[in-house]
Amino acid sequence: MSLPAQAPLICIAGPTASGKSAAARAIAQRWPVEIINVDSATIYRGMDIGTAKPAIQERAEVTHHLLDILDPAESYSVASFRRDALQCVRDIQSRGRLPLLVGGTMMYFKALRDGLNDLPAADPEIRKALEARAAAEGWPAMHVWLKTIDPITAQRLSPNDSQRIGRALEIWQISGQPMSALLGATQPADEPVATITLSLEPLERSLLHARIAERFDQMLELGLLAEVQALQARGDLHPGLPSVRCVGYRQLWAMLEGELNLKQAREQAISATRQLAKRQITWLRSQPERHIIDACSPSAIDQVVQAIADFTGLP
Repeated sequence: MSLPAQAPLICIAGPTASGKSAAARAIAQRWPVEIINVDSATIYRGMDIGTAKPAIQERAEVTHHLLDILDPAESYSVASFRRDALQCVRDIQSRGRLPLLVGGTMMYFKALRDGLNDLPAADPEIRKALEARAAAEGWPAMHVWLKTIDPITAQRLSPNDSQRIGRALEIWQISGQPMSALLGATQPADEPVATITLSLEPLERSLLHARIAERFDQMLELGLLAEVQALQARGDLHPGLPSVRCVGYRQLWAMLEGELNLKQAREQAISATRQLAKRQITWLRSQPERHIIDACSPSAIDQVVQAIADFTGLP
């Protein structure tokens, strides 16, 4: 199998529970691929059930990259993902294999495709001061503050999205300018990358919602609560970390701290996952060039495989 060195990268995107992993397995059965995970949750070690991480057997059959690369106490930037993913692409291509980017973290896909703007580097002292203020006032209050500084950025962020709210406030304090203004004024500092995006999207949203609820219940049966208990028992993790804020984890964490009962945690986790799926679909709709496949169609996987054959000319 061979493709031109500059051939577009194949991306399998879609909201949570849309069947991306199943599609990736089918592709791997037909062509010699290696999978690059485009996911901000599966990067963490010890977080397997709640992130729907590929099973050990699946990883033995197909090489997966950017899984289990960080401890949950660590953070991972979009810039780090772009750097690491492109290095994986080069390594996979050097082996004569096909890189397949699969996941639902849309900012990662966007950074890969479009490059990153030249925004100010992080300032540890400013970040520490912002986190201290957030600890005292809460992130919803920080979101209200951001609205007065950068309403464009605030509008697209959840009041509890501490990581992105903090970054936007940090950029304002460093540069004196709103992040939205800098993003609009600067050109990408990196070269864009050509991609083909196959987007698994539910044409009937209620079917996806049913899948989300069913999958979360399966995660509970598989031991998700024990997984969260083990993370909490470490003693060095807290709800302000990106890892603990992952959907499912933060609700069960709150339950273990006595803020919710199990029924409430389940309901809130399912609701948060539906909201995540909605945001993912909104991101996808901003890419008119994507190739849409109904995620709930019985032939969705076959359509994905056929689309790759059509786009690449692979047998």
